Amino acid sequence: MYEVERAQGVASEATVLVRVLLPGDQLEEDPLAELEGLATTAGTRVVSGLTQRRDKPDQTTCLGKGKVEELRLLTESHNADVIIFDNDLSPAQTRNLEKALDTKVLDRTELILDIFAANAQTRESRLAVELAQLEYSLPRLKHMWTHLSRMKMGVGMRGPGEKQLEFDRRLVEKRIQDLRAELRTIEKRRERQVSSRSDSMTVSLVGYTNAGKSTLMNALTDAQVIAKDRLFATLDTRTRRWQLPNWGPVLISDTVGFIRNLPHRLIASFKATLEEASQADLLLHVADGSSPAVVQQVSAVHDVLCEIGMEHKDTLLVINKIDLLDGPARLSGLLDRYPQAVAISANSGEGFDKLAIAVSDALSRTFKNVLIETGISNGRLMAYVAAHGEVLSTRYNETTVTIHCRLPEQYLGRIPASEAVVTSYDGDGEDPRQETKADGSS
Repeated sequence: MYEVERAQGVASEATVLVRVLLPGDQLEEDPLAELEGLATTAGTRVVSGLTQRRDKPDQTTCLGKGKVEELRLLTESHNADVIIFDNDLSPAQTRNLEKALDTKVLDRTELILDIFAANAQTRESRLAVELAQLEYSLPRLKHMWTHLSRMKMGVGMRGPGEKQLEFDRRLVEKRIQDLRAELRTIEKRRERQVSSRSDSMTVSLVGYTNAGKSTLMNALTDAQVIAKDRLFATLDTRTRRWQLPNWGPVLISDTVGFIRNLPHRLIASFKATLEEASQADLLLHVADGSSPAVVQQVSAVHDVLCEIGMEHKDTLLVINKIDLLDGPARLSGLLDRYPQAVAISANSGEGFDKLAIAVSDALSRTFKNVLIETGISNGRLMAYVAAHGEVLSTRYNETTVTIHCRLPEQYLGRIPASEAVVTSYDGDGEDPRQETKADGSS
């Protein structure tokens, strides 16, 4: 009931969008398009927008003085309730702008935090969002409580008293410590859960928000996860079994979507949620091929992967929504730019056969071609190799068996040196494919 009332209240807010364009910014055809999508997702009604090019933001108001006055007139003419900046603002900049414009001012981080708070469904994601919000608000408490005087103290507590600001700051800091501790516990539990799946090959979906990751997962696994045409519809990880054609079952996980300039505190808060991706054997980077800003979005996802230490993970780019492209030239241009990418439509299933082949090939890159020599009675190890690898041939003698197989590196490392001798096979020497019976005859 509360969420319904909240959404209805926010929907009535008329919003003016603002972006300061700085040197080095990757510019789209419409520099306010993404911010408009965020503002609409938050439930506001966008009535106008304003941009300004600057070498650096003004320390006082982010915008220049002339643009501040232009923004004031624009706000008044549209009777706007809120102004949203596509930049991050300092507490002082927010305070100065609200004083000059007499209107509520939000920055990009606060808007994204609000969207995350509205979409969080599980306890884990709610805790992560609350932590990010408190870390954001802590340096802004002074602005929030300047209208309050000292608290009235009772008997036995006479003296100078304590400012409400100081009281609240301690409460917030204590809550931040508690949330971090609880999220660390969740993170350790998630690590154990991920480790328990180490007997299966794992694939994780990453990509820009609203690129179609959840729709793709539903199509591949019938996972029935939430898939909506809106930003940040998925904040919680879901893992399902995918029967990969000509390969076998693998585990595939959906993750929270990324975005340009994703707030650092959100990345830190959602560390446990991203554990699935960090431990995956392969990342499927899903990109929205129909977006005019697809190139910038691919670059933004790569930046986030670098920030969280996953830039070296084996990654396959998947260009989604090709059914929405206006012609073959657009797709050809994208494939020329990203020649290793796979083009699909998660809605229609087009390209799924090529995707399965590409994923199989990518997962096979982790396999090693080896000879494993062990005792002929070590049936447990032989079953282990058959379950996790591809047995090409076996050769027996009186006391030992030599298995020629292709096995993922992660499983090779679990074979005790006391049970077997493992050597790389490069194709030279005696052909191990010549199978020999246990009595030594061919």
